[in-house]
Amino acid sequence: MSTATIRTSLRRTPRGATASRPRSVALTTLFMAICAFYFLLPMWWLIVASSRTTGQLATNHSLIPSSIGQLFSNVADVLTYDGGIFVRWLLNSIGYAVIGAAGATVIAAMAGYGLAKYVFPGREAVFNTILAGVLVPVTALAMPLFLMFSQAHAVNTYWSVLIPSLVSPFGVYLSRIYASAAVPGSLLEAARLDGSGEVRTFFTMSARLMSPALVTIFLFSFVGIWNNFFLPLVMLQNQKLYPITLGLFSWNTQISRAPFLQTYVIVGSLLSAIPLLIAFLLLQRFWQSGLAEGAVKE
Repeated sequence: MSTATIRTSLRRTPRGATASRPRSVALTTLFMAICAFYFLLPMWWLIVASSRTTGQLATNHSLIPSSIGQLFSNVADVLTYDGGIFVRWLLNSIGYAVIGAAGATVIAAMAGYGLAKYVFPGREAVFNTILAGVLVPVTALAMPLFLMFSQAHAVNTYWSVLIPSLVSPFGVYLSRIYASAAVPGSLLEAARLDGSGEVRTFFTMSARLMSPALVTIFLFSFVGIWNNFFLPLVMLQNQKLYPITLGLFSWNTQISRAPFLQTYVIVGSLLSAIPLLIAFLLLQRFWQSGLAEGAVKE
């Protein structure tokens, strides 16, 4: 491009547009800062409250941590209280969330891929039925699931929470939409000509192309299972099978008899957020790589 062309293009650029760019950037930055403050304030309050004793919670209302040593002392008390039951709840939640999210991701990916790439009678009816499942509240399914598992004598077991977690209608929807756009039919035809089976093609080629969507499904499922409260409340009676949400609820109901449990609930809530933060930090690079690939795709 010549110097004259550059000068001409600069002359054609409106001065108002150039002046408005710093202003729009500043407003956008301010808005994002307000959103970040709004979302991080509850987390900071948990850290501050976890650094205090039970008596200080009622008298000290500042947002400055009282004592780092008290924070570590409270964490140690929570982890060792009642024979380390909190650690058991934490491991239960990790097991429910990881196994359930991984299974839900695989099932949703295969179902969505099949609906996107194979033509068969009733395909749209099946997809619409699955899509309708997105609109059904989880709480509305708890009682029918309880009756079904009661007939199978599976209530108050790990399976009563884990098996319902394997179903993700939203994951099937997202998988179909993403597979339709990200997996070209010509690539599948080339794989078939090379003698690759359908299952092998899916796991070795299609699943890699769908990885940003699969990570999204996994994280949505992980967070949903981790925060699930009503289904374990209905299904479980054994305290050793509780996830962390139901365990903290059981402590919260005993605060009137044991006031020190108020601090334990706050500290436990802080500890329960750490696995979610770790999961997002570890998997965010897959989102970034997927966005970069889509930006340069022709």
